[in-house]
Amino acid sequence: MGEAGEVRGRAGGRTVSLTGQEPPRRREQHVARLGVWKWAGEHGRLLPAVLLLFAVSMDLGTPPTVSASALYTAAILAVAPLLSLRGTLLTGVSALFLDWAMFVNFGYRQSAIAFSELSMVATVTVIAAFLNRLLYHREMRLRSVRDIAAAVQRAVLPHPPERIGPLRFAARYEAAQTDAQIGGDLYSVVDTPFGVRCVIRDVRGKGMGALRAVAVGIGTFREAAQQEPSLIGLVERLERAVALEARQSGSTTELEGFITGVLAEFPRWGKEVRLVNRGHPAPLLFLGDTVQYVEPGRPNLPLGLAALGTNPECVDTVTFPEGASLLLYTDGLTEARDETGTFYDPVGRFKGHRHPGPEALLDALLADVSRHTGGQRTDDLALLAITRTPDNT
Repeated sequence: MGEAGEVRGRAGGRTVSLTGQEPPRRREQHVARLGVWKWAGEHGRLLPAVLLLFAVSMDLGTPPTVSASALYTAAILAVAPLLSLRGTLLTGVSALFLDWAMFVNFGYRQSAIAFSELSMVATVTVIAAFLNRLLYHREMRLRSVRDIAAAVQRAVLPHPPERIGPLRFAARYEAAQTDAQIGGDLYSVVDTPFGVRCVIRDVRGKGMGALRAVAVGIGTFREAAQQEPSLIGLVERLERAVALEARQSGSTTELEGFITGVLAEFPRWGKEVRLVNRGHPAPLLFLGDTVQYVEPGRPNLPLGLAALGTNPECVDTVTFPEGASLLLYTDGLTEARDETGTFYDPVGRFKGHRHPGPEALLDALLADVSRHTGGQRTDDLALLAITRTPDNT
């Protein structure tokens, strides 16, 4: 769960917002960093050419005793992390030729200074080629680690069935591009004697600790969902499992093990859905071309923090007719930002749009998030969409 998470709730007719927003100064710094890196990604490849052009201009516009050798070597070193090996060597050869042309222009072609400077440029070209290969192999190793992390994540997260009765399901897990660690987002769908039950959870942190919590969470949910007749009993089982895992993992404080989550139950009879929200972003309900948050009737603490609260468990019942879709998601969706630091607003961006099913909904949503962020996200994103269809389709 991200540090800037938001928990929406409604109690006594008043909207309750428990917000952990970043201070304005930190948010401005974050936006500035995003702008700098976006500019560098779009225009960084032009830096070597700009440096070479500046070096030639400096040589032509200053006395012969002034050398622009530092700029020639800077252009060669700058290209190493930006272009391929061929591009690096081409830049080195170009710098060598331009530097030699300047010596010829000023009549220093056979001087010791020319030999020394050209030797330096050639040496830097060799060093830049070595650095280019070093960075390339490091990038390949990092890409391999990311692929392994994604494969482990897919193995741990069971893909939901495409259909159970009138309910159709689709799920996605998108890892943050800036992180190769395994995240703690999870989802699961189980067909039980009490109806179809779903869960989405967000475990604080990353790495093997988060993976262990995901494995324990999915195992506990799948077993308890088949045994507990009520959602409250199911939540209590999950609460005990989180507390036990926190103790066994050696957490020094209770707060280290908290997990947000939403449980949904679709009874076998009736067109409704029952929800329990434990400190998680509110689900989204799509009805026709309208979309709205399904706010909890009473805010509750995340799983693992029940000992700190006094409120009884709250189960909300929401009408879920044919054609309706419910979206469960982790905070990687609503905390996705554009280059100005504006958070993604799924309600505002999807109002007035219709989608034939859960797959189409998730495809459209992920494409829109990518457009909003420019393809740069800093948090993992898990999505689970459920659509009710007519019983005979």
